[in-house]
Amino acid sequence: MQIKLDTEFKNNFETIFKYISEDKISASKNFKKELFKQIKEIPHFPYKYRKSIYFEDEDIRDMIFKGYTIVYKVDNKQKTINIADIFNQNKR
Repeated sequence: MQIKLDTEFKNNFETIFKYISEDKISASKNFKKELFKQIKEIPHFPYKYRKSIYFEDEDIRDMIFKGYTIVYKVDNKQKTINIADIFNQNKR
């Protein structure tokens, strides 16, 4: 399966990355490295993470990472994982 990053995910990730880097650059780089490492593992077990609490669809999942929710959709027909969004759980 191929991973695709939606525009909303990219924009929200950049905002989060900049926010973290204001406090500590090394922390933001480590956050990015660890997050994308975990995202790259999704195709191996696409249903590993919980069914999304925001949608009524078994193919939409919520990956929790350091207080952030990463919402993604498994598309078995297209053989893709669409990373849709990232947001702070406490700010929704």
